[in-house]
This record gives sequence, C-alpha cells and structure tokens, in this order.
Amino acid sequence: MKKIKSCSESDFLKLFFGFVTACFLIAAVCMPDRGQMFSGLWQIISQPSKISTNYFAVGGYAATFLNMGLVALICLLLFAVLKAPVTNVSNLAFLLTLGFCSWGINVLNIWPTILGVVIYCLVKKEKLSANANAMLFSTGIAPLITELMVRYPNAEAVGFNVPGVLLALAVGFVIGFFLPAGLAMSPKIHKGFDLYSAALPIGMTAFFLQAVLYKTMGVALPAAPDAATLQVASRLTVNVFCCVFFGLCVVFALVLGCRPKDYWRLLTDPALVTNFSSAYGNAVFLMNVGVYGLFILGYYNLIGGTFNGVTFGIIFCMLATCNSGSHPGNVWPIMLGYVVASAVFGWLSALAGGTFAGAVNAQAIMVGLCYANGLSPIADKYGWQYGFLAAMMHYVLVTSVPSLHGGYCLYNGGFTAALICIILVPQLEKLCRTKEERRLLKTSK
Repeated sequence: MKKIKSCSESDFLKLFFGFVTACFLIAAVCMPDRGQMFSGLWQIISQPSKISTNYFAVGGYAATFLNMGLVALICLLLFAVLKAPVTNVSNLAFLLTLGFCSWGINVLNIWPTILGVVIYCLVKKEKLSANANAMLFSTGIAPLITELMVRYPNAEAVGFNVPGVLLALAVGFVIGFFLPAGLAMSPKIHKGFDLYSAALPIGMTAFFLQAVLYKTMGVALPAAPDAATLQVASRLTVNVFCCVFFGLCVVFALVLGCRPKDYWRLLTDPALVTNFSSAYGNAVFLMNVGVYGLFILGYYNLIGGTFNGVTFGIIFCMLATCNSGSHPGNVWPIMLGYVVASAVFGWLSALAGGTFAGAVNAQAIMVGLCYANGLSPIADKYGWQYGFLAAMMHYVLVTSVPSLHGGYCLYNGGFTAALICIILVPQLEKLCRTKEERRLLKTSK
C-alpha cells in the first residue's frame, strides 16, 4: 500500500486502468448468460453499430462486459507497450473509449483508425508514445468502420467482404492520419470550455465522410437500430456493477489517505482546475471517480432511465472527465438545465400542437446530458447560472446534430458541446464577468 501511495500520477493511472479492466473481465464471467459470451461477442463484432446500438440486445450481457474488458485491456497495453506518459487526458481517452464499448466500439473496429495514427507517426517521424491518446480518440468514429466492413452501400448487413474491409482500412487510415492535427487545433476553437475536445475534429470528419460516402454518392443512409432493441435492459445488472465498482473506488481512496476535507477542497476550489490527480493527489482523484460515478448513477435512476447498453456506457463516458474538470459541484447546474429545458419545451410543444420527444428520460436526451457535462468549465469560470444556460442550449441542439454525421460519430454530444462553445463563449467573454472578477469587484467595494 505504501508503494501505491508513493506512485507517480502516470503509474497510478496505469494501476487504475488495470483495476477497471479486471472489473469488467470478472463481471463478464459472472453474468448469467456467460455460456453465450463468445458467440455474443461475434455478434457484436459482425453487426452494424450505428448509434444508438444496444450491445445488451446484440450480443448479451456477458459479451458486452467481455468486449468492454478486452478493449480496456488493449488500451492499457498500448500505453504500456509504447511507454506512453499517462495523464488526465489519457484517463479521459481510456474511460471514454471504454464507455462506448457497450454501444458502438468493439475489439475489431478500433484498429483501422489506430493504425492510421501509427502511419502519421511514421510519416512525421513522431514518437508513437506521444500519440497514444490520439489512437484512443480516433475510435470515436468506429461505427463507420464497421458499417463499411459489413453493410455499405447496402441497406442491410451483408457480412464481411473483401471490398468492404479494404474500404474500411483505407478510410480508417485517412481518419487516423489527419486526426492529430485536428486534436491540436480543437482547443483553440472552443477555448478549453469543452472537455470532450476530441469531439470537434471527429465530428467534422464524420460530417465530411457522411457527405462523401452517402449524400454525394446518392447512397441512402441505413436506418437507425429498431427502437425496440433499446428495451433490452437490466436495472439490476447496471446498478449492482456500478455500485460495487464506484464503492470500491471510494473505499480505496479512503485507504490511500483521502480525507473528506480533501475532497471538499476539490468540490469548492474557486480555481478552474483541469487535472485533479496532479492538483489534489491520486487519492482525491480516485475519490472523485467513486463519488462522481455514484452521482451520475443516482441521476439516471432518479429520472427513471432505461438501463440498457447505451445507458450503461454513457455512465462511463460521462465519468471520463472525472480527472479533467468535472465533479458533482459543477455538473449539477448542467443536469438542472436539462431537466428544466425538458419541462419548458414539453410545455411549449403542447401549446404549439407539436409531437414532443424530449422527455428528460428519453434515450437521446439521456445521452445528450452525458456530454453536456463537458461544458462544466463554463459553470466553473462564470458561475452555475451560465452552466445552466449552456445545458439548455445543448439540450436544444443535441438531437439535431446526428443528421450532420449520419449517426456515425460516437462523440455527437461532445461535438454539440463544441458548437455551444462557439456560440456562447464569445458572448460570455464580451458581456459577462467571471466568478473571479465578480469576487474582486465585490471585495473592492
């Protein structure tokens, strides 16, 4: 235990990744349908995964946990084999990739884009270790890779075929090759107010490829998965796993020396902190994993969400920012903004005679809230009321954005958050004072 307490940030995060991987692999063999685990994994690999595809319905519970555990293991091995420095950004990339493994990413469709990043490194003579995070972020467009391998240009899946696999490889190589430049540019556009920074280049890439492969070619976009598949769900499975996992994080954080006042300092720090493990220590970061995870789980239970593979995944996608700036203290305004927006637009829709589909526990809105969490720096810097406003704006846009990329960008909500930043942040900078400026003004009076 002393050795763990004295670990560097990088080593501790690798241990955390190993712990996460082990939890999912153990859970896979504990599922009641473990007998169909490998046949279910084949179904996940071989079927289209356009959002929102519920892997609980496609392959079963054991296969979904196995897929999540195996991809987590691959990510961990990439960091270890490449000897890549592991930071808070790596934590975001790891948990975000993990979260999508129950509704869009699998052990096969990650490789073309990862290899594209490798090609970029070879051409530019950059170290592979410096681009390990980019490899993980490149998987945000994985559903398109599967689409090209098993269905394109058909309306129904035809299975793996040589032309499709070659096309998927070519597209994946191109995506991965050009992604590092997009990742470097993205923060300059949203000015650091979208924690899902990789979503902007991935979203724009998906937008462009959807236009090239479908709209311009005159190929009809395949339909989204049948909504009935989203009803394959288990509240018990998701709650038991998450409560055990997040509970263990809290216990381990306490054992490592995190005191309540240490975590309270994280929650109440007026500064805009974007690296919790570095600023507050590894134990406090781990405490945030547990507390923030339970906070997210509690919200989805409170609103009566359906706990399918998508909902299970977005818990970890939302948790991904737990080391980069998000915690219960700056995310509650965003949750409140979504709840209020749902009520307001439901009322306005009734007045206008519209067909309202934006209930706070509707699948698309639950997914949207997950990534609106990426706007928490706005609440941190300008105050909770502006985080609330950003969330309402995000609610309005998030269900319209998929039409741009055809349902192939897993980072849809993060892409929407970037658009909100482009619209809102310039106005905040010109018209509003930050929390710090208001504090100084009040002190001077």
